[in-house]
Amino acid sequence: MVNSWSLSNGMNAAVRAVVRMGLYVGAKVYFIHEGYQGMVDGGENIEEASWESVSSMLQVGGTVIGSARCKEFRSHEGRLKAALNLVQQGITNLCVIGGDGSLTGANLFREEWSGLLAELVEQGSIEADAVSKYSALHIVGMVGSIDNDFCGTDMTIGTDSALHRIIEVVDAIMTTAQSHQRTFVLEVMGRHCGYLALVSALACGADWVLIPEMPPEDGWEDKMCQKLSATRSRGTRLNIIIVAEGAIDRHGKPITSGIGKPELVVKCLGFDTRVTILGHVQRGGTPSAFDRILASRMGVEAVLALLETTANTPACVVSLCGNQSVRLPLMECVQMVATVGTAWRCERGQEPLIRSTLPPTTRNTHTFDARSRVCFSAPQSNFNVAVLNVGAPAAGMNAAVRSAVRVGISEGHKMFAVSDGFEGFYKGQVGTISEIKWADVGGWTGQGGSLLGTKRTLPAKHVDKIAEQMREHNINALLIVGGFEAFESLLQLCEARATHEEFCVPMCMLPATISNNVPGTDLSIGADTALNAIVETCDRIKQSASGTKRRVFIIETMGGYCGYLASVGGLAAGADAAYIFEEPFDIKDLQANVEHLTEKMKTSIQRGLVLRNENCNENYTTDFIYQLYSEEGRGVFDSRKNVLGHMQQGGAPSPFDRNFGTKISAKAMQWVTKKLVETFRHGRVFANTEDSCCLLGMRRRALVFQPVVQLKGETDFVHRIPKEQWWLKLRPLMKILAKYKTSYDVSDSGQLEHVVRNRPKESDASVAM
Repeated sequence: MVNSWSLSNGMNAAVRAVVRMGLYVGAKVYFIHEGYQGMVDGGENIEEASWESVSSMLQVGGTVIGSARCKEFRSHEGRLKAALNLVQQGITNLCVIGGDGSLTGANLFREEWSGLLAELVEQGSIEADAVSKYSALHIVGMVGSIDNDFCGTDMTIGTDSALHRIIEVVDAIMTTAQSHQRTFVLEVMGRHCGYLALVSALACGADWVLIPEMPPEDGWEDKMCQKLSATRSRGTRLNIIIVAEGAIDRHGKPITSGIGKPELVVKCLGFDTRVTILGHVQRGGTPSAFDRILASRMGVEAVLALLETTANTPACVVSLCGNQSVRLPLMECVQMVATVGTAWRCERGQEPLIRSTLPPTTRNTHTFDARSRVCFSAPQSNFNVAVLNVGAPAAGMNAAVRSAVRVGISEGHKMFAVSDGFEGFYKGQVGTISEIKWADVGGWTGQGGSLLGTKRTLPAKHVDKIAEQMREHNINALLIVGGFEAFESLLQLCEARATHEEFCVPMCMLPATISNNVPGTDLSIGADTALNAIVETCDRIKQSASGTKRRVFIIETMGGYCGYLASVGGLAAGADAAYIFEEPFDIKDLQANVEHLTEKMKTSIQRGLVLRNENCNENYTTDFIYQLYSEEGRGVFDSRKNVLGHMQQGGAPSPFDRNFGTKISAKAMQWVTKKLVETFRHGRVFANTEDSCCLLGMRRRALVFQPVVQLKGETDFVHRIPKEQWWLKLRPLMKILAKYKTSYDVSDSGQLEHVVRNRPKESDASVAM
């Protein structure tokens, strides 16, 4: 396998997955160091990989096998040298991690392969029988780029980590900006793609964003200054402007971070302004949990794709669509990168844009517009919409509430905030149910927990009082943000419609829980932040044993009866085992794990990691497993335990959770508006159908509104988990990468599809775990 010049966090996770999956299926796997340059130079640059050679690299940024530009590979002579070096090692399958340029070069190499071999035979460099023995070169690509500028995939390896770096800087800058009442202009990377700029603007609540895909209209400078001035007039002490490095105006003139210098913001408004260019800090640091999981899944999928290729199979790229792995023809994706941007720009009579991932960028832009435009003269709808949090706090809840409030106001509704969930609702004390204004939610996006306050109280016992408060405040719709308790609450309110007409209004729930145990959705707001907390802690714990040989750590995670955090966190942290309720285990399984770790400790691998879900088994507790491992591993390894506890619920929300919460909340409010209009008859809102009480969730490739009544059959109410959970299919992957002998279900692996320009609008989440 080879890394191209394009460098991004998560590449090492992909390298690890390819190596270990390749060895698992019985193949020989080789590193090609320093990218195409190593392929051309050969020699020690092509090295056979072993299981141990990819240990302890999950948490390492960049790429340990190196990456370099190679002008020589662009020439026929260079590719001829590369072909000779591969044939000498018997390599006929290439897994390439890089951007569109590197993948295009790999495809050209493949197309020339037979001709290159014939030329080598003529030169006498290889024997004639080598042509038939190595007749075809198979290529599978994985897109590694922080820019997320490749068509055909929702997310490229490294993008999420780059967003983490950006948001860390922005959060730090916002504190000093607030103190000094400053305006900050931040320039982020992305080449000709504005994804990083736009999503970071959504995630931090920026006032203005400039991206190449959406050149601003003439006079944009005045409009921007008006927006900044209006924001300050409402009491805000800071402004944030984010500029993509490739931003241009309608005439193709570059827009740089210089807009923050005296000639614009300072001159027009007199605001104290500072400019920060983030630069290559965006490429560095530790890979996020998302990138580790994405890269691991893509690496395994790439090996499976190589195993299934034939001489007639086109070179493909492993991609992500919604929550699913897909395989797409490589050159269709490359051609679409140029075609989409060119067509979009030419429609507006402008010069073609070289690269653009326009469809997802456009959808993000619509969300940014909806939640950032100031609506002093928005048409009033005379509808009142209440927002509340229910259940345990989860990072990203505040971003969802902020988005709902601002989109609701922009739709013309009067928005109400309910403090302390349904407990505050039924008590109806002064201030617990009050109108919430545009400025009231300023700065909420980056704050963890629940600023509205949240309780686990269910409404069933208090429907009379809640109905009274609904009637008193003339609430026409409800938006509930929360976990399993929110799901149960919505079911109870739906049933209460039979006796209380006050609940015959549109009601929608957004799943927000670190446990990710809500039926009807593959992902929940807050789960990504919790995963990052787990992975970061596991990295530190493993590092603590760097000077101590042969140590196994047993880590307890939260999640109730749902094993999502333990399983997916284990995959991201490189765990050897993860004990969960959904996959029953006994003492024999525990003994097998101890024996496996004992064998592992005889190699150069000196550390082990075991995760345990808090409710996986009432008898095999964390203490029991710790004592068992300590006793059975005596003389081979020692053990340590750690209970992570509520640190998994705390902290600032990750970029993923901020973005996910913002977007699905905006979509939910648009659904609420639609339902209010549809159900308004004779001067009142009356909605009592199943489809007026829904949960908005991520299902495979789409965001779907599902009636909660229809989800009852999919739910295990005793253990508060869905009856079927998609992430269970990832558990064999974790075991394979930990060197267990197990079967891997390929029924859900990606199939070769074709690139389509117009994806369903719902498949916008840029999400996969």
